Amino acid sequence: MGLGSKGAVFADVGAGTGIFTRELAKRGADVFAVEPNDDMREQLLPLSEEFANVKIISAAAEETTLADNSIDVITVAQALHWFDAAAFAQECRRIGKAGAIVVAVYNNTPGGTSINLSKDSTVEFFKNPTIREFPNPIKYSREKWITYMTSHSYDPLPSDPLFEAHMTEVNAVFEEENINGFVHREIVTTVYHQEASKL
Repeated sequence: MGLGSKGAVFADVGAGTGIFTRELAKRGADVFAVEPNDDMREQLLPLSEEFANVKIISAAAEETTLADNSIDVITVAQALHWFDAAAFAQECRRIGKAGAIVVAVYNNTPGGTSINLSKDSTVEFFKNPTIREFPNPIKYSREKWITYMTSHSYDPLPSDPLFEAHMTEVNAVFEEENINGFVHREIVTTVYHQEASKL
């Protein structure tokens, strides 16, 4: 099944605030958004109200609580480095249907710190993945910049005492770098995928 096929069942593991989950849901797939963090999961709730094909699961990547042999595609966007690689691979094999694939996606800024995270985590997790890389330049309006800079798992949440200082910094960067109301980032997207049974 293609990644946008209606009827395909996805598990978006480590779904976070649902940025990638939304893209899957818009394409008609049935999506289980698996997220263990209460604050992140709270931000996922509007997705389940907007899309009838999204179900939110409170669980860890290594123990998703999903049924055996129930998932066509397991996706992980910007989160693989948080998982126990061996335990997550075992969980993928358990929940994946015959021929199920696991897809990891990383958006990296050349020279950014996330490059090492993506490289190290994918080398540890995948045995022989297919890898595709392509330029993905992004223009951020202030609203999109704030959404992006508050969506990472390491960003302070509104309930965190550090949140106000973080937001001050986020807005300062936008003010300094924006050109005609947009911040530009020359993102490179790398996609790794492999059959779950071969992990």
